[in-house]
Amino acid sequence: MKRNIVIATVAAIALVGGGTATALAATGDDESSAAAKKSSVQLKDDDRDNDRDDDRYDDRDDAKENTAEVNAAKVTAADAIKAALANQSGTAVSAELDDEDNGGLVWDVDILGKGSTWHSVQVDPGTGKVLGSHTEQDEDGDASRVAAALKGASTTAEDAAKAAAAKGEVTSVDLDDDGTAGAWEAETSGAKGAESDWKVDLQSGKVTADKSDSHDDSDHDSDDNDSDDDSDGSDD
Repeated sequence: MKRNIVIATVAAIALVGGGTATALAATGDDESSAAAKKSSVQLKDDDRDNDRDDDRYDDRDDAKENTAEVNAAKVTAADAIKAALANQSGTAVSAELDDEDNGGLVWDVDILGKGSTWHSVQVDPGTGKVLGSHTEQDEDGDASRVAAALKGASTTAEDAAKAAAAKGEVTSVDLDDDGTAGAWEAETSGAKGAESDWKVDLQSGKVTADKSDSHDDSDHDSDDNDSDDDSDGSDD
């Protein structure tokens, strides 16, 4: 799970409960780490985002990149999480198929360990082998709040990845950051690279479409319309 998502979840939970939350802060010093090996899956330059400035190419390039990554990955999100947990004990809180700067493709799995320990484990999407790991200490106690958010959950990140796989090729799974912490969020890629977002209930494991993006767009459009109306009124 990317740290900003963890922080957002924790902060929102604290606000709902009337409390406060501080940002996740790592010491910056590795308690333990393993040098990352090179991934067996290397993307070609023309398969990666070419950073075009023209917006006309954005959707097409994103779809092309998604398709290339999904086709190159032979190891599923669920299997990557399983491999990471075999390397580092704890609770998996996210997995993401990540295109690194050097062209290598990896599964990046975040694991909450004992106490306030975070593990980031990189898994080869071609072989399922662990390429490396990185461990950090959280001194501000936010890890315990994340653990509390997941306490009693019947559906693990691995379970969520398996459930969402029925909707497409899973490219990421992480804890819902909308403040309720009642679901996992999963992203899938379709046959032509189109991305879809899903929620997987922490208790039932039920998969439902994530409508939050469309709602946000609607709210944004509404705000734009209101602004236009205000502008028209001021001109009179």
